[in-house]
Amino acid sequence: MRLLAIILGMSVVTNLPRVLPMTLLGRVRLPAPLERWLAHVPYAVLGALIFPGILGVQPAHPAVGLSGGAAAAVLALVRAPVLVVIAAAIAAAMGMQLWLGG
Repeated sequence: MRLLAIILGMSVVTNLPRVLPMTLLGRVRLPAPLERWLAHVPYAVLGALIFPGILGVQPAHPAVGLSGGAAAAVLALVRAPVLVVIAAAIAAAMGMQLWLGG
């Protein structure tokens, strides 16, 4: 019974910050400049999360991760399908790793 109470409590604490803004701010209209600025936040966060991983793929040879990241970025910019972007990034990283001898 105690375990069930813990699980229910954790689910409430986890979901409360997600549900409250949606319900309370769902009807509020933000100013247009603020909405435009907020539209860019997911991309900035994604970049901040991905870039350190790109550099850490092979710490001795950062070019391995950078080649995969560059391939993915170029293909994403031309709106290639997601599977093509992923496959090309993997292929570029593997190719760079083979080229560097490792």
